[in-house]
Formats: sequence, C-alpha cells, structure tokens
Amino acid sequence: MKKLLFIVCMCFVVSTLSGCLYPDDQLAQNQIPYEDQLQSVQTAVNKFKENNNGLLPIKNKDMNTPIYLKYPVDFTKLIPSYISDAPGNAYENGGVYQYVLIDAETNPTIKLIDLRIAEKIRDVSLRVQVYKDKNTYPPIKETLSKGVFLLNYKKMGFKEEPFVTSPYSQKNLPIVMGNDGEFYVDYSIDLFEKLNDAKKMKTGEDIRQILVKDSPILPAYSLPYTIKDGQPVFLEQN
Repeated sequence: MKKLLFIVCMCFVVSTLSGCLYPDDQLAQNQIPYEDQLQSVQTAVNKFKENNNGLLPIKNKDMNTPIYLKYPVDFTKLIPSYISDAPGNAYENGGVYQYVLIDAETNPTIKLIDLRIAEKIRDVSLRVQVYKDKNTYPPIKETLSKGVFLLNYKKMGFKEEPFVTSPYSQKNLPIVMGNDGEFYVDYSIDLFEKLNDAKKMKTGEDIRQILVKDSPILPAYSLPYTIKDGQPVFLEQN
C-alpha cells in the first residue's frame, strides 16, 4: 500500500515538474502532431533501414506486446547520423507523443501514441488498485462483451466516470476493464462514426485501422474491435 501511494505521489510530482520546466508556448508546441516532424522522422527511419540491411531503429519489445505499442522508435539509433534531435513533441524531448512504427514488416510508417491517454489510464488503474486492496474485486456496472467490463466507478469513490478525450472526434471515451484486469479506452463511439469505412471490412478483422487512415494518432491502449451486423463490437480473443 505504501509503495502504491509512493508511485501516485511520484506521478504527480513528475507531471507538475514537466509543466514547470516548459513555458506555455513551448508546451503547446510539444502537444501538436506537426506533419513536418512526422515526415522528418519517417525520412530518418527510411535512411536507417536502407543503410542497415532492412533493420529498423526500434526498441525491443516482447512478442506479446499489443500491436500499436510494439515498435517504438529508438532515437538513440537515429541521432545524430540520421536526424539532429528528436522532435519537440516527442517524449524524449519533453513532448507528449511517443513515435512508433506500424506495418513494420511490410511498410514501416511513422505514427504517434498520445501519452496523456496512457497517463489517464495509469491514474485510473492506481485508484482502482487502492479499492481492490481493501475489497478484492472492483464493482462491475455492466458487461459490455465477453471479458470486457464497465466498472461502477462511483462505488469506488470517483466523483465522475473517468474518460479520455478522443484524438479523432474530441468526444469523451469511456475507460473499460479487460478480463486481464488491465484498463483500456473504448473507441466504439469513434468506430461507429466510421461505419462507412468499416462496412468494407470483414467480420473477425480488426477494424481499428480505419481510425488511423486519416490521422497520425494510433488508438493505443485499446482492445481490438471487429464489425458484426453493421456495428462495431469487441473482437473476442481466443
């Protein structure tokens, strides 16, 4: 319990200090996914791959790492030979984005993960863990799908339902718990709005890719979805 409280305090301190270290105008720049910054990293990755027999400048991750978190860019392999510095909006340079690759095997493409979403999920997870330390199990409000649950957050002392602001629609997205006890963003609202694109896909196929078709931001920290009877649904895992 003491260890958990220490972690919470440290997260608060780090968040506070990061706000103090950068002026307001610089903080704003660190929170915008500029196209030229993505392109500069993409060019550096392409050159690195060309000069290293197809190898990619990425950090090693476990094979079971979720697909959108699996290939983070390792800027130490790019600086200074391929790029002078990490972009200002990159985590490594005080920004809120982690630069990652998708389609790493076929067409390595630079995308972004918004780490503010990760911070929100971490905060919810820590607060729920405090409740579980006393009550063993969190209260389930609704079963959304096999192995996907919406919790009764008010019973755990939350003043309001926690949410994440969508990087696609700017709407409030719920936070759900998986069968593994981890927390995820529910992108059903955004996927529903993209149904015209999703209908071109097959049942059993992960449709989250339609969210990044016209966006540099990945739907990280989410469960896979598919389409069923014209509706986005959680893709049941084997």
